[in-house]
Amino acid sequence: MAPTSSTQSQLIRTPTVAGMFYPSNPKELEASVKYYLTEAAAKFEPAAKSAPKAIIAPHAGYVYSGLTAAAVYNRLAPARDIIKRVVILGPCHRVAVNGLALPSTEVFATPLGEVPLDMDGVASIVTLPQVEIFNDTHIEDHSLEVHLPFLQKVLSTFSIVPLIVGQASPEQVTEVLETLWGGPETLILISSDLSHYLAYDRAKALDDQTRQAIERLDAEALSSEQACGGHSIKGLLQLARQKGLTVKTADVRNSGDTAGTKDRVVGYDSWYFEEGGSGTTTKDDFGAATRELLATHGQTLLHVAAAAILTHLNKTGPMKLSLNEFAEPLWNHGACFVSLNKDNQLRGCIGSIQAWRPLITDVAKNACKAAFQDRRFKKLTKTEIEKNAITMSISVLSPQTLLSFKDEAEFLSQLQPGIDGIVLQEGKRRGVFLPVVWEQLPEPEKFLSHLKRKAGLEEDYWSDTIQAWRYVTEGVYSEDLPPEAPLWQLD
Repeated sequence: MAPTSSTQSQLIRTPTVAGMFYPSNPKELEASVKYYLTEAAAKFEPAAKSAPKAIIAPHAGYVYSGLTAAAVYNRLAPARDIIKRVVILGPCHRVAVNGLALPSTEVFATPLGEVPLDMDGVASIVTLPQVEIFNDTHIEDHSLEVHLPFLQKVLSTFSIVPLIVGQASPEQVTEVLETLWGGPETLILISSDLSHYLAYDRAKALDDQTRQAIERLDAEALSSEQACGGHSIKGLLQLARQKGLTVKTADVRNSGDTAGTKDRVVGYDSWYFEEGGSGTTTKDDFGAATRELLATHGQTLLHVAAAAILTHLNKTGPMKLSLNEFAEPLWNHGACFVSLNKDNQLRGCIGSIQAWRPLITDVAKNACKAAFQDRRFKKLTKTEIEKNAITMSISVLSPQTLLSFKDEAEFLSQLQPGIDGIVLQEGKRRGVFLPVVWEQLPEPEKFLSHLKRKAGLEEDYWSDTIQAWRYVTEGVYSEDLPPEAPLWQLD
């Protein structure tokens, strides 16, 4: 082998944690990665026909987090020959940095070979004020390196844009990701572990909160103690919501479940983010499973909602729900709106537009809000209930899909009257209409003008920064309850 010049060595980032976080011997490393990928394939659901646009994966030693990482890396298989660039963001562990740091090297090496940097990608972001070239923070940090052997096994030929993220705002991260977003040739990879060095039960509880926040794309719900890659995760969540991505959890565990004790553990989760495709959500895409759920458990949801309202009226405090008292399908996270009506007129309506807690809990909480916190109406009274004047409906929402349009006319042309629920947002102003609103406003132009008013905008307002998401619903109605199971069961 010819000697390597000093210039060449400066251009190559050599492995730092080979032999510690993963095997340094190429054959042993290849066998290790193959083992985790095989185990994950047997344990977790198979990959879809298309690969995710973005993933979050842990960066600990393979003996601790290898299976969790493999659970999401297996999902890249459909795009093995499609993904040509991986944008990797990892937290700073060694040398502090403000903003995001690129290396001065041109190649990252592992025992399995060399991975080149995507210099075009580097050039596209290096002029951003939050991005700098700072090699010192890259030299000994492991947060990017540990992912490369997995990528080398699941992808064919690819380059990377490696970024160490220090003190950076979510908005700064979002801008970098937006610049590098690309098409199916580009994968976004966020490197992050979860809670650090907590007792097992405390870690599980905190990591579950993190999982829920990520699943509902709620960047603001994440704190610094929940994930070491929190800055990058928040930036991705913001952009994922803007672009209409959906997120699913691949695996959840901690070091106490793998190779460590349970007195002080580190949490590991992995997630994958999928694009919405055509931007159209149909009733059939969402409806079958939800209709089956409501056919089986709709009465339960209505009665829980009514009981929550009556508990409040009887001043016995918030109704306490124990998930174990209900069927497991109601434990799954779901978003709903609860609507109350009196004499065929709306009497209160409040709900959630993102699934972030068990559906049964969402129903109970939103029922009370619709009864007592809808500012458009006076608080519901027990007299109204005793007169049997109040009916109820529960609408379960599908995941949202971001709409793409260049102007108001194109937006209007995409609306599906009678089917679409719409979320319209301009800055911090937001308006939400359920599909049922089409019954009163069947013309798309009037539907939109009223939605603008609900968002606090003028009816003729339009801008290039308006965003909109569509969703569909399935519902259950108190009028359909059998006589032997009335909605309001008064003492």
